[in-house]
Amino acid sequence: MRIYRRGDEGSGVSEIRSILAGRGLLPAVGSEDTGIFDDACDHAVRAFQQERGLIVDGVVGPATYRVLRESSYKFGARVLLYRLSAPMAGDDVATLQSQLQNLGYYTGLVDGTFGETTHNALCLYQSEYGLASDGICGPSTLVSLQRLGSRVTGGSPYAIRQEEHVRSSGPQLSGKRVLIDPGSGGTHEFSTGAMADLESQILWDLASRLERRMAAAGMETYLSHDGHGTPTDEDRAKVANQVGVDLTISLRCAHYPNERAHGVTTFYFGNSHGSFSTIGRELAQFIQREIVARTDLMDCRTHERTWELLRLTKMPAALIEIGYITNSADAAVLSDPQSRDTIAEAILVAVKRVYLLGENDQPTGTYTFADLLAAEGTNY
Repeated sequence: MRIYRRGDEGSGVSEIRSILAGRGLLPAVGSEDTGIFDDACDHAVRAFQQERGLIVDGVVGPATYRVLRESSYKFGARVLLYRLSAPMAGDDVATLQSQLQNLGYYTGLVDGTFGETTHNALCLYQSEYGLASDGICGPSTLVSLQRLGSRVTGGSPYAIRQEEHVRSSGPQLSGKRVLIDPGSGGTHEFSTGAMADLESQILWDLASRLERRMAAAGMETYLSHDGHGTPTDEDRAKVANQVGVDLTISLRCAHYPNERAHGVTTFYFGNSHGSFSTIGRELAQFIQREIVARTDLMDCRTHERTWELLRLTKMPAALIEIGYITNSADAAVLSDPQSRDTIAEAILVAVKRVYLLGENDQPTGTYTFADLLAAEGTNY
């Protein structure tokens, strides 16, 4: 699709402005609307991106446009159903998931995508309330849901299920399955030539160091791709789901036109509907704390995002921007093999902390690789 930014005009911009107006971020669209991407539209797009956990740059590219379109769907305005080849997505789907969750039928993540879990939950609801159990949210199902309202239950079933899965799997790392997802490197406008090569080398070397440590701890590791080509985040998530891993850890370098931007940040799935990955957030927080405690990288904290890789993976996932490749100080840290060793160890220790559930834990930054192997009963 075309990318829209300040100064553009036309029917595509008019659509963007109409959606933003519908969300109250711009004045209501009238006959005087000229379809110009002006300063007000730029500010509204940035506010929308901030609200939805997107990169805040004022540019309407594929990711922002997709979420804009999804936000325009109001519950009840269209019939909702499960389509395997092209799943329906939108705020109306998220509303349906939330209502079914409150009623105790939906146990998945409120991600706004009508998948098999949503279909099964809707079928069960329909069968128990005397409706045709076809998994289609049409007028009769909509009326039924509106009459029932919502019943508050004892917390998010999805969060409870995630936490119980971690608890029941035990504290040992042996046998845990992890997908390591190194970024392709050099796929953005700020990384060209030697910088692109450096970024790719850093990410793949870090992935290799992390993989060796995880293997030494008895974990089963997988890579999201073979390093050839530039798979999309959707492709990477699909690999994670097909393999059926317990966790996904993505490695990226950050970049920004201003060289002064620096630091490490870790992201997990979370959206404006109040739904987030409980274990994904814990994993991200542990990773962020361990890396900051062990390196000189500035703490840019953890943040929730709705990026495809985090949204589409069926297991807890964390995406780490290990430093700004566009910042000379960060690039120097990341270019140092010893620093990459330290970061790999920090990530592994963070994974261990997730499964320890706060028991037999040690202060941040003090749990060593040797300590971990001793706890696992293995030698390296």
